[in-house]
This record gives sequence, structure tokens and C-alpha cells, in this order.
Amino acid sequence: MDDKYKSKLSPAVDFWAGMYLVTIAVLSIIGNMAVLVSAARRAALLKAPELLTVNLAVTDIGMALSMYPLSIASAFNHAWIGGDSSCLYYGLMGMVFSITSIMTLAVMGMVRYLVTGSPPTTGIKFQRKTISIVISAIWLYASLWALFPLLGWGNYGPEPFGLACSIDWNSYGKSLNHSAFIMTLSVLCTFLPCLVILFTYFGIAWKLHRAYQSIQSNDFQCGNVEKKITLMAVMISLGFLLAWTPYVAVSFWSMFHSQEQNHIAPFVTLLPCLFAKSSTVYNPFIYFIFQRTSWQELLRLQRQMFCFSHRASSPAEGGKLKGEMVKGSDCTVLENGTDGTCVGRMGAPGIQSVSQMTPLD
Repeated sequence: MDDKYKSKLSPAVDFWAGMYLVTIAVLSIIGNMAVLVSAARRAALLKAPELLTVNLAVTDIGMALSMYPLSIASAFNHAWIGGDSSCLYYGLMGMVFSITSIMTLAVMGMVRYLVTGSPPTTGIKFQRKTISIVISAIWLYASLWALFPLLGWGNYGPEPFGLACSIDWNSYGKSLNHSAFIMTLSVLCTFLPCLVILFTYFGIAWKLHRAYQSIQSNDFQCGNVEKKITLMAVMISLGFLLAWTPYVAVSFWSMFHSQEQNHIAPFVTLLPCLFAKSSTVYNPFIYFIFQRTSWQELLRLQRQMFCFSHRASSPAEGGKLKGEMVKGSDCTVLENGTDGTCVGRMGAPGIQSVSQMTPLD
């Protein structure tokens, strides 16, 4: 086996890194799958900008399914599994999903800025077709950048600690080809999207500040929803930036100090990589905290079962239940009398039923 694919960490560190990745993978798959299930159940009610949140969940679960198993197996093996071919695959998947994620967040910021009017009710309305085209363009853009190293511009290589692969940051300065690729990638796929995220959310904050009095006097509930969804997008973007900043910082340091990298403990280069992988976990939790309609969708099956059981136990009264309210222990359920679909109404003030909530206009 090539020395570059041998772990530079102790077996104990490899084991705990593998256990950490197992935990991250499980939480990421469960959390993002819940977001996708919730979106699928209310697909007809999804507003156009919500498709960006769905796309973010797709990238997170895609990363967890396509990359984490190989890292976990390599950590427990105390060496990278598969050699050059698996390293190339891992780097390719990492590029596709990471660029798609950050570009999705940048577009999400721009969309939120345009949707948030002054006051918020006058913002631009986006069509689902428009957002779908933008999402397709994001995936095409990310795939193009991921393919460049395969076409001869740039290169993939193992991380310094030996248990993951990415862009070969150490190749910066060794040739004009590698240097140009890394700098162009950094500007167009890291710095520029980050600036877009920061400036758009500062712009949103300024708009909401100016419109506060109007929101309070004319459309308070709409303003609250607008601020809630904007805060959700800010938290997701901020979490992504915080998770990836240490990794980017270490990678850029290694670019300009490749000769000194041998003096850095491999464990130090491992930590930013592990921290960056946590970004796939907390997005679903942020989504569910701020999107209370998603909580309703996850509980909807229980409400349906309540309706069905009530109808089954009282078949003679089935015709009388149409359009009537059936009282439950923790919610109020409306039987539509057609397909058994129940629409819950949470007890918190100001929260409407799922079909009435349109937070992402």
C-alpha cells in the first residue's frame, strides 16, 4: 500500500474518529430523510423557495450515503481503502455535494432577499419552475467543477491524516495548472458564495428593520412568519459557514506552507475535517425548529390513524362525520370525508393548519 494512504493517526484515534462518523452519518440520514419525507407529504403545498431547502437536504443525505461509509471503513481499517480509484471517487463526490450545498445557500440568501420586500408583503414571488431551473443549474455547475481534475485541471489527493480525499491543496505552487485551479475554485466556489450569503442577509436584516413598524401595524402575523423563515435560512447558512471555516483555513494554510506541514500533528488536520462533516447533521434540526409545519406533517400520520380508527369504530356515523370536528387528546382533526386526510391544528396561538401555512411566498 502507498504510504500516502496509510493513516497517520494512532489506532485509538482512528477508532474514535470512525465512531464519530458513524454517529454523524446516522443522524444525518435520519434528519435529512425526515425533511424529505415531510416535503414529499406536502409536495403540492410547497412554495417555490422551499425547494432550495429540499435540495440542501438532498446534498446532505447524498454526502452521508456516498462518502461517509468509505471514511468509516477506512478509519476502522487504519488505512485508506481502495487506493487511487476510491480516492478519486471520494474527492469527486465531495466536490459535487459541497459546491452544491454552498451554492444552494447563496441562492437561498438571494431568494430570501428578493422575497423579503419593504414591507415583506411586497416581495417578489418566485415560481416553482424558476427555482427548479436554478437548482438544476447549481448541480450542473458543481458537477463541472468536480470533473475538472479528471480532465487535467487540478488534482485530487489524500488528506494529510490519510483517511479522506479532497482537492490536493499541497499541489498549490508546484505548477501553474494546480495553482490556477485552486485559486479559481476558491474564488468562485468559496469566497464569492460566502460574500453573497453575508451581504444578502445583512440586506434582509436592514429591510426588516425598516419595515418593522409597518409589519406591526398592518400585517403582524405575516411579518412574524417572514422573520421566522428568514432566521431559519440565516441559521442554516451561518452553521454551514462555521462548520467549514476551520477546514478552509487549514487547507489554505497548507497551500502556502506545504514545507511546514510535516511539523503539524495529523490530529490537528483531522479535527477541521470532522467538524466540517457535522454540517450535514444540524440543518434538519434547524429546519424543524423553525418550520413548525414540518412537525405537523410528521405527526399527521398519527392524526390520520386517529381519524381512521374513529371512523372504523363508528361506521354508521361515517356520513355524519363529513365536515365535522373530531376532538383528539392533543389536536383537533378535520375529517374531509373523501380520502381520510386529516388536517391538524396546533394549540399554539397564531399557528394555522398545514394547508393554510404559506411561509415561503
